[in-house]
Amino acid sequence: MGKLYYLLIGVFFVAFFSCTKKQAFLDQTQTTTLNEQTVFADSAYSMEFLNNIYSDIAFSSYPNRFGNAGLDACSDESEGPSSGAVNTYIQFATGTVNPSIISNDAWSIPYTNIRAVNQFLKHLPNIPFNDSLKKETKGEALFLRAWYYSILLKHYGSIPLIGDKLYNSKDSIPAKRNTYEECVNYIVSQCDSAAQLLPLLQSGRDYGRVDGGACMALKARVLLYAASPLFNGGQIATSEPLRSITGYPTFDKSRWELAMDAAETVISTNAYSLYVDNSTSPGYGFHEVFLMRVNPEYIFARMQTLNRDLESMWFPPFFGGNSEGAYPYLETANAFGMRNGLPITNPNSGYDPDHPYSNRDPRFDYSITHDQTLINHYPELQKLPVNIYIDSTNPVHVLAGPDAVYNGTPTGFYTNKMCDGGLAIQLFTYVTPRCFPLIRYAEILLDFAEARNEWLSSPDQQVYDAVEAIRQRAGLDPYQLPTGLSQDSMRQIIHHERQVELAFEGQRFWDVRRWKIASQTENEEMHGTVPVKKGSTMIYETIPVRRHVFTDKMYLWPIPESEIAKSPDLLQNPGY
Repeated sequence: MGKLYYLLIGVFFVAFFSCTKKQAFLDQTQTTTLNEQTVFADSAYSMEFLNNIYSDIAFSSYPNRFGNAGLDACSDESEGPSSGAVNTYIQFATGTVNPSIISNDAWSIPYTNIRAVNQFLKHLPNIPFNDSLKKETKGEALFLRAWYYSILLKHYGSIPLIGDKLYNSKDSIPAKRNTYEECVNYIVSQCDSAAQLLPLLQSGRDYGRVDGGACMALKARVLLYAASPLFNGGQIATSEPLRSITGYPTFDKSRWELAMDAAETVISTNAYSLYVDNSTSPGYGFHEVFLMRVNPEYIFARMQTLNRDLESMWFPPFFGGNSEGAYPYLETANAFGMRNGLPITNPNSGYDPDHPYSNRDPRFDYSITHDQTLINHYPELQKLPVNIYIDSTNPVHVLAGPDAVYNGTPTGFYTNKMCDGGLAIQLFTYVTPRCFPLIRYAEILLDFAEARNEWLSSPDQQVYDAVEAIRQRAGLDPYQLPTGLSQDSMRQIIHHERQVELAFEGQRFWDVRRWKIASQTENEEMHGTVPVKKGSTMIYETIPVRRHVFTDKMYLWPIPESEIAKSPDLLQNPGY
């Protein structure tokens, strides 16, 4: 195909992240001029090379992707920051995505790291590690290769598998895409092999490195996606070979059982739990867990040094934000129900449109900043309200401040998920040890519930228990679900719980696609809210923000045109 993986053969490495098994994980450092032979002849440099493969693990779901819009703004969750360029989030929002202008990060970054894994594994037998360290680092490398392949699989469907091979610039590199089934089986086998080489949990200074739990959790996620409607016989391609490339040619209900068993394996280790803390307010553990570097809920995360990156993107301007993050839509805000567990559309929920933020699901305030949300502020050292409203009593209709709608936010909301209010108090000095979650136990519980509900004809107590555990930790009262729910009713509840529990974690974009509902959720006008102050009262006006357009080809990403042009063997996805 020419050189399909030209980016795999490019820079050997640009920067390392220093770490031996006795050093802090992923502390940045500088290196001198090195070559392949000197790197893998030295144990410290070899470990740095492996650590560098970790550095991109969160690129797909991190909120700074696409100019700080992230996958949130590519879906029905949020509106991205204003941009003069036609970037990827705008392409997905407006339905104009195409192979010639799509970002190539989802193709180049995984393949670059897959090649790096293959380099590491090639040299591992001769690296001066002891036998135990060789075993563990091999397990880490196998997982990382599976991780990057899983990112490719989510974006494109099947891709070419290159195994352990290392291709050079003069090699003829295979371009034919493997079948979807072959890709799933390969990723699962890599996870299984890696899990056998690793401890169930990492601890101490190794906390955050890949462990057996992460291997099992990735396997569960990949099998859940494979069992889902988009890939389990429901792909948009109607004929071969694309049908086998974009999913399984026919539906097989037993794939749900495989996904269920994989998630249950993680649960049965008893190594993880939801972090529960109601001492400050109901459901506070849902907020607090994201600020803890070490916690019982994270299975795999992007480890970071002390940082304030999410606060910089998501806080309102008056509280230290730079107004360059994604802004939740009204539809996302309305997805959060009431504290009694009922949706706001239920006449028995107690929802009051004149006081729309009262008595809501506690996850609402922990995830979204709305008008009059209290945030700590420097230098007052006290909680101050976020003034998003417009004061209509002012004769010139003056905005209330830099945080106001149309001024700081186009939707009337800011994202609050995972943010640390302490950073607003100590604006210039405080940083948080927060790391970014990539797989956490709450997701595994929902994976299990979804797979088991689909495998059975109706939900049993195990499905109820998994979903109710999520709702109980969230602080819902009552958290119990109605008895006797049908499979379809439970399916809708699980979909809803994933939407609010995993909001702004890079999950929604993929969920609506694998469920094959994006043609509804991402094909409509998205809205915001304008709080208008009239004397002592506040009126909330709904405003249009952006008309989203979705076509069926957008269920998968197009392979970049620059890659397709290299060989006729590399087939493009349907519709592009």
